[in-house]
Amino acid sequence: MSTQPSGSPPAAEIGVIGGSGFYSFLDDVEEMRVETPYGPPSDTVTVGELADRRVAFVPRHGRDHRFPPHKIPYRANLWALRSLGVRQVLAPSAVGSLTPDHGPGTLAVPDQLADRTSGRAQTYYDDGAAVHVSFSDPYCPVGRRTAVTSARAAGWDPVDRGTLVVIEGPRFSTRAESQWFASQGWTLIGMTGHPEAVLARELALCYTPLCLVTDLDAGIEEGEGVTMDEVLRVFGENIGRLRTVVADIVKALPADRSCPCPNVLDGIKLPLELP
Repeated sequence: MSTQPSGSPPAAEIGVIGGSGFYSFLDDVEEMRVETPYGPPSDTVTVGELADRRVAFVPRHGRDHRFPPHKIPYRANLWALRSLGVRQVLAPSAVGSLTPDHGPGTLAVPDQLADRTSGRAQTYYDDGAAVHVSFSDPYCPVGRRTAVTSARAAGWDPVDRGTLVVIEGPRFSTRAESQWFASQGWTLIGMTGHPEAVLARELALCYTPLCLVTDLDAGIEEGEGVTMDEVLRVFGENIGRLRTVVADIVKALPADRSCPCPNVLDGIKLPLELP
C-alpha cells in the first residue's frame, strides 16, 4: 500500500470507476491510499497497466459493496483520480431501459443526462464563490466517439445516444415513475451517473458513460418489475465483454485532449486549488 507524494509525476492518465468484474482487470497493480478534502474515496485506488496505458481504478461502491448509490463518496472519488494525474474517466455501470428497443445486454453511450436525485453533494464549489460550469452537453464528445467506435469494432453495436435519468435509489422505480420517465423521452435509468458526471466536469475531466442495460424498467413491461437477481445475472453474463471493450477504449483514447473538457474552467476564478 502506498500514497501519492505531493508533486510527484502522474500515477495514471485514465481513470475507470466501476463495480463488480473490474476489481482485477489491471496488470502490474499497486494499491494507493489517497487522501482528499472530502474524505477517503470508496476504497483504495488500484493503479496499473491496461493496453499499455497507466490506469487508475476506483470501485464505485467499495470492494465489499458497502456504499449504496446515495452514499457513494462521489466528490472524494473524482478528486482522488485527478490528484493521481487522471484526466479522462470511463464510467461503466448497470442501467435499466425505458424503451423496449434497448433490451437486456444492450450497450449504450448516452449523450444527455436528467437528474432526479435529492440530497447528494453535487458540487465542489459550495463555499467561497459562485462557480457556474457549463453542463449543456454532460459527456466528453471525444470519449463518447471513441467508446462507440471501439464497441463497434469489437462486434457490440452500441446505442450511440439517449438520455440517462439518474434516480436517488436505492429502491427501484414504481411503474408510474417509470412510465413518466419514458414519457419525457428519456431512454435509460440508473442510480450513480449523477453527480459523478458533473463533478468530473467541475474538475475539467473528460467523462464517458458506458451503460450496460440489465433490465427493462418496471413500467415498460408487465411482470414483477425489476429485481436485483435479474440485474446481477445479466451483468454477470456480459461483464467479460464489457471489460474487453473498456480495454479497447483505453487503448484508443487520445493522449492529448482536443475536446472542450480541459478548458471548461477557463476564465473562472475558483475558490479552491485543484490537485
